[in-house]
Amino acid sequence: MREVRLNRPGEMTLVDCDEPPAPAAGEVLVAVRRVGICGTDLHAYGGRQNYFSYPRVLGHELAVEVIEVGDGVANVTAGDACALLPYMSCGTCGGCSHGRPNCCERIAVMGVTVDGGLRERMLVPHASLVPEPTFTYDQLVLVETLGIGWHAVARAALRPTDSVLILGAGPIGLGVAQAARLRTDTVVIADIAPQRVEFARAAGLTAVPAGDAVAELVREANRGRLPTVVFDATGNRASMEAALALTDHGGTVVFVGHTTGDITIHNPTFHAREIDLRASRNATLLDWTGVMSAVRDGRLDATSWINHRTTLESIVTELPLVAADPGSVVKSVVDLDRTVG
Repeated sequence: MREVRLNRPGEMTLVDCDEPPAPAAGEVLVAVRRVGICGTDLHAYGGRQNYFSYPRVLGHELAVEVIEVGDGVANVTAGDACALLPYMSCGTCGGCSHGRPNCCERIAVMGVTVDGGLRERMLVPHASLVPEPTFTYDQLVLVETLGIGWHAVARAALRPTDSVLILGAGPIGLGVAQAARLRTDTVVIADIAPQRVEFARAAGLTAVPAGDAVAELVREANRGRLPTVVFDATGNRASMEAALALTDHGGTVVFVGHTTGDITIHNPTFHAREIDLRASRNATLLDWTGVMSAVRDGRLDATSWINHRTTLESIVTELPLVAADPGSVVKSVVDLDRTVG
């Protein structure tokens, strides 16, 4: 069996490793079919990811096929195609007790705090598997990305009367936009990369270039007003700090992306506008239920986002290229059903 390890920032290797053992009670052996690459992976490659240690097998956006089940497993059977919920919560801490296992005090996240799915096969808890026989593997691998956006919109408690600005038109920002458009008609997305602005426009979104003139551009798209809700999906400190000034009085800012350092809030703006500032971390199974229902009935379709497809062998050399120019790729997917060439 093979897996790709991130040994330290900037160093990835494809290695041979032992086959997983037979699944124990409550476990499932799966074959990994697709792995999505996102900003978390790029930040980890560059040494800028929170909650991360090396070496690590990346991969938290996963579409898998069930190979073998352990005793007591009833929710899946061999041959099932599944999305894999990568967040494993303790069930007893304050966050879990309050119905928010996505921010569990002792949460383990595949591909971040524990090894993930950038490998051919792996053992996983049966409760992490969400089967969906009507989805393709490309649809399944995008459920995690869409779930992040769905959860962020839930954190904002978005209303039909709200107007929305999303900073960052990568997969997470696009996921926020997709979920937001199901709840309000006024959604604008901004990015510093011209390629991503054009991609968002081609996808039917109102997209503007980020920069010094973004406030004026957003006002033009929103009848002269600043948005009531701003989502920052960049994880960039400067962008996150600027989000408050782009929010209308009485509005809400949601940080979807995050950074390793401190963030400075301009208190006069924050206080005068009485802004609600919220974080959005991971997603819940309830969010996934909403996402999968929306994909199933055609309200969400993100498969067109995949504009870079590679293999387990090639990701070692291609991930550095994507990390060096992230604006050139919307969604990269490692396809384990493909071979080199």
